[in-house]
Order: sequence, then structure tokens, then C-alpha cells
Amino acid sequence: MADFYQNGIITTLHNLSNRPIDDVEAELVRFSKKRPMALILPSLFSELEGPALDHIIDELCKVPYLSEIVIGLDRADEHQFRFAQRFFKRLPQHHRVLWNDGPRLKALDAELQALKLAPKELGKGRNVWYCMGYVLASGRAESVALHDCDITTYNREMLARLIYPVANPQFNYEFCKGFYARVADGQINGRVCRLLVTPLLRALKKVFGEIEYLQYMDSFRYPLAGEFSFRRDVLSDIRIPSDWGLEIGVLSEMHRNYSNNRLCQVDIADQYDHKHQNLSLDDKNAGLSKMSIDITKALFRKLATQGHTFNSETFRTIKATYFRIALDFIETYHNDAVMNGLQLDIHGEEQAVEMFSRNIMTAGEQFLSNAMDTPFIPSWSRVSSAMPEVFDRLVEAVELDHNEFMADALS
Repeated sequence: MADFYQNGIITTLHNLSNRPIDDVEAELVRFSKKRPMALILPSLFSELEGPALDHIIDELCKVPYLSEIVIGLDRADEHQFRFAQRFFKRLPQHHRVLWNDGPRLKALDAELQALKLAPKELGKGRNVWYCMGYVLASGRAESVALHDCDITTYNREMLARLIYPVANPQFNYEFCKGFYARVADGQINGRVCRLLVTPLLRALKKVFGEIEYLQYMDSFRYPLAGEFSFRRDVLSDIRIPSDWGLEIGVLSEMHRNYSNNRLCQVDIADQYDHKHQNLSLDDKNAGLSKMSIDITKALFRKLATQGHTFNSETFRTIKATYFRIALDFIETYHNDAVMNGLQLDIHGEEQAVEMFSRNIMTAGEQFLSNAMDTPFIPSWSRVSSAMPEVFDRLVEAVELDHNEFMADALS
């Protein structure tokens, strides 16, 4: 059970009473009459073949307040899309599967590419961006939640607590970030957040001072959580990265677009676990190694937009400061684990810190060598300005895919 402490400059909504889920859902049903709700599920086809997503869908079948579920499907051929239609058909809510690799959506993407308005690379960011566009186009929801499809500890209370702050008409929040304890199978997880993001933010504070953006980022208890919710109007102007910097990029955009009192974070689970990425010590283009580089570049880019300058000496100072702080954190986490009867591999933790330390320099080098890099996907307001019919085209493509293959799903 959480305490009531408010840390940092972002409102924290705690789980102080373990309120029954039926009570929360009854309120959400009432809220839905004024603020209809939707859920975005960015998914790889491979996740449809695992136990996590099957259980998630079983839980979602019990959710009474959603007006729409939008599933973004990546890495699926026609046969796999047909399978997906059958897989999701048990959902009682109105739902649509965006077949991102299908000919209709690929044709629309090609037109946007020609206008330099489409995501430059494949990945979760691109998937989420098209799902956000569809939510805008469908007009079925005012409050929207998003979570991953590989959560092995999922229950529907997680979704209810995540969407509640932006669904309650008496609340003024535009955006809510979920947080939780990354503890499962007797050990503390969440290495990238624990051993990279938090110590890096503390190091950046030492180098640049207590600037408001760094205080803001350090206020989030789990900034890399893939679970967040938002009001529909957020979707028009947000610009998100297409790489592993997605979560940091979303937080940075919310900082740019809204005052802090319109943002919050909420405790959505006592324990949370999902698919783990490999550390990839010897491959900077894979696993947690690539993730750490993308995340670090996302922070550097944001600081640069605020007028802070970087050079090789700056990055060496950041690296050295980070390294000392991160090593001290290992002892902190180890003591916390021991007191709670959990396991923590000190050698593995130090290997991760050493890799993250090297990757801070790699991220710095890439940042300096690509001064013209524009990693953000354009906002949907810009896209609709350049192609006014884009929302109609997006809905049409999704509906044609749905109708063409739904007969198989119903058989």
C-alpha cells in the first residue's frame, strides 16, 4: 500500500484504500455518459500468440465503460490479420484492428511519406501515432487510455485506475501517467528506469542546475511506464518520437503543452511485470542498449530546445557524474531488496551501469553528429492541415479492412 506523500511538482494519486473494483467501475460508467472512453492497444502479432494478451482480452471483456478499443497491429501478413480479427472478436465493446502492414494503410502511409508527414521508422511510436489518429477520426471518445499488450500481471483494475483521473468530469487533468512497483518473481526489475533514467536526471541537475524541466521529469515515479491516459484534445498537437524515446518524448510534450496542474500520475498496480528486453551488452542496436541510447538522446534534445548547449566535454562530465550516482543507487536498491527478501544481482547491476555509462557518450556523439535530425512524428493537426481528408481516409481504410475480413472472423 502506498503512502500519501507528494513528491516533486506533479500530483500523485495513490492507492490508499484498495477500493473495490466494482465501485470504481460503477463511477466510470456514470462518467462515460459525459466523457466517453476508449483504449489503445499497440501490439505486435507475436503478442497474440502468447498468454499475456489472451488474459488481457479476457479481463477487458468484463470492462463495462469503454466505448471503443483500438488495436494497432504490427508485423502481420494477411493470414495473421485474419487470425487477429478472430482473436479480438470476443470483445463486447466496439473495436477495430489497424492492420498497419496491410495494403490500404500502407498506401495512405506512402502518401504521407511523400509529404514528409509520416513516421520515418517502424516501431511502437508509429503504431501509437496511427492509433491516436484513428481515435481522433472516429470521434467516439473524450478520454483515452493506452497500455502495452505484454503485461503478465494484468487485471482490469489497472485500466480503471489509469483512466479515472482523465475520465472524472470533476477533475481537470489532461494527462495521467501510470506507475507501479517493478517487482516480480522475487526480484526488483526496471533496470533502465532505476539505473539509467533516475541517476541520469540527477546527474543532469548537477551539471545544468535545478531547472524546472529536470524537476518535472524527476517527479515521475516511473517515467518509462507504457501506461498513460489523456483527454482527446491532447492528441491533435502532441509530437511523439518513433524510437525507444516514446515515453520520455510524451512526457516532454506534455511539459511543453500544459501546465503542471493539468498533469498527474497514478498508482495502478502493487506489482507489474511484462516481457523483458535483453541487456545487449555487445550490440548498441538492440535490446536495452539501443533503448538507453534513444532515451538519453531524447533528454538531450529536450534540453537543447530550452537553450542548453552541449559539446564533448559536457558529455564527459555528464557521464562521470552519472556513473558515480548510479553506483550509489545500486547499494540503495540492494539494501531495499535484502530488507524485503528479494534478489538483486550486484554484478549484473554494475554491468548495466557500465553499459549505460558508455551509451551516454554514444548518445552524445550521435546527437552532435546529427544536428538536422528531426525524430518527432508530425502532430495530427499539421497532418490534417496538409491533407484535410486524412481522417476520412484513415477510417475508410480501417473499415474496408474490417469488412473484407470480418466474415472469416465470424465463421
